Amino acid sequence: MANFVLNAVAREEAVQGKGSSRRLRLQNKVPAIIYGGEAAPVAVTLELRELVKALESNAFFEEVVEINIDGKAESVKIQALQRHPAKNTPMHADFKRA
Repeated sequence: MANFVLNAVAREEAVQGKGSSRRLRLQNKVPAIIYGGEAAPVAVTLELRELVKALESNAFFEEVVEINIDGKAESVKIQALQRHPAKNTPMHADFKRA
């Protein structure tokens, strides 16, 4: 089992793009994507405070992370993280299935 567990909500096709991502960030949420493996890519939304708490540990970048998407668990590793240039808060995360 992974040491880090994040809860996520799947985003629909209609709720993706620049405008939707901006609205999510105003609600203290972070857009993310999970890709790789045999399954299709899944766009998800993470809670900002949960992600920031996990990012405090350097081990988060090296270990397998468990993401619960609407009750279904996915084992992933963080592939890329975009941060705001001035505030240093996460703006988008890419996860690759482990």
